[in-house]
Amino acid sequence: MMQVWLGSESSPHWPQGTAVTIGNFDGVHCGHRHILMRLNHEAKQRGLPVVVMVFEPQPQEFFAHQQHQPLPYRLSPLRDKLDLLAATGCVDAVWVWRFNQHFAQLSADDFIHHVLIDKLNCRYLLVGDDFRFGRQRQGDFALLSQQHQFVTERTPSILIHDVRASSTAIRQALLNGDLAYARTLLGHPYCLSGKVKYGAQLGRTLNCPTANIHLPPLHYAMSGVFVVEAEGIFGRRRGVASFGLNPTVSSTTQQKLEVHLFDYQGNLYGQRLRVHFLHKLRDEVKFPSLAALEQQIEADMIAARMWQAA
Repeated sequence: MMQVWLGSESSPHWPQGTAVTIGNFDGVHCGHRHILMRLNHEAKQRGLPVVVMVFEPQPQEFFAHQQHQPLPYRLSPLRDKLDLLAATGCVDAVWVWRFNQHFAQLSADDFIHHVLIDKLNCRYLLVGDDFRFGRQRQGDFALLSQQHQFVTERTPSILIHDVRASSTAIRQALLNGDLAYARTLLGHPYCLSGKVKYGAQLGRTLNCPTANIHLPPLHYAMSGVFVVEAEGIFGRRRGVASFGLNPTVSSTTQQKLEVHLFDYQGNLYGQRLRVHFLHKLRDEVKFPSLAALEQQIEADMIAARMWQAA
């Protein structure tokens, strides 16, 4: 079972050393899984556990907040990221470091000696070909390769249909509403998970009761109405979902995920659902009245029932 360590002070003890990779792993896409499979192979050759180091918040989110800029798009909240990493079967432990001002000011040399060597006891390091680290991104593969305490190797970019498999490309695909292409780069349908919480229960009055999924307040790279498949204690069930700001009935600035499951009458409050996004039906629209919204919801449910994955 994959272990998870939170915070720089909760340092695990790895006397035999570790095989390490470092990054955001946002979405845990095909490129990430290529890195993890290779790391797992090299770790087994050396008799080392596989440790993945990730940051929360992600560095770009931290700097955007510091500079009062809009948050960058995120694919996977931390819990989803950990679930996806565990599902690869390649990882023994994930160490989640709090990315804060102190960490941002660590020099590249300090990161190598205090984190990789002292805390992780790194013996083998595998990084992507664009990996940079340390204050002002001073550190790179060349600096890591000079270290004698561990071996550093890098992986080339993974190309899918001549496009580099990257979190950036997946975010753009989601922004474009191209869930099929996002799935190609991810290697799985895009998904989010959260517990069902009480909402305004407006959907009941519109003949479309919905489960309101609680998500961390991040900036997600998609909005609109979608054909989905939800996974929970009931198994897997098709449905339709609204993801966005609900402009007809709300003035919130935080995206909300509401899911209607077809032909399901059970109580979902407090349950955790994983929502797989299969197809985008339409963009979010502000309707002139609740009657117009109800009419569109009926059309959305019909379209979602009729849609079949290619």
